[in-house]
Amino acid sequence: MSKIYRAINDNAERWLLLAFYVMLVGTMFIEVVRREVFAYSSIWGEEIVRYSFIYLAWIGAAAAVKERGHIRIDVLMHYVPRTVKSLLYIFGDIVMFIIALIAIYWSWESLHVSWKFQSVTDGLRIGRYFFLFAVPFGFAVVVFRLVQSFVRDIADLRAGRPVYEGDKLFD
Repeated sequence: MSKIYRAINDNAERWLLLAFYVMLVGTMFIEVVRREVFAYSSIWGEEIVRYSFIYLAWIGAAAAVKERGHIRIDVLMHYVPRTVKSLLYIFGDIVMFIIALIAIYWSWESLHVSWKFQSVTDGLRIGRYFFLFAVPFGFAVVVFRLVQSFVRDIADLRAGRPVYEGDKLFD
């Protein structure tokens, strides 16, 4: 069981991002060929690309939280002691946790309304709630990753280890 959990924990976002990216690029390619070669396009292709991109963005946000790869200004972090740096990261995670919970609440509300009235998409004619689910799902994964980050940071702080800062983009 721990191997399965470890594989999901390490790669879940990567596999989901790959699936939605392939769906986005594949559908976009098919639609461009259909439009340019056959002078015909479909409304469902545009919707699949749009909704794949939405899922891609929210799952990517969770992946960024996991790797601490989100945008931040960390000039101050180079000049503070290790303990203060850990506490600042923990504070940032707590603030993001609160924001994510608020986002889950409000996005769940719109999902509930869509489910209640059974609204459908224009081209695919399937429930819009499948696509509105991307926002609460993405933020739920963000919350899960923030809890993991918080536990890791507390353990590092107690053990006297440097806080995990993620990979640097430009170093």
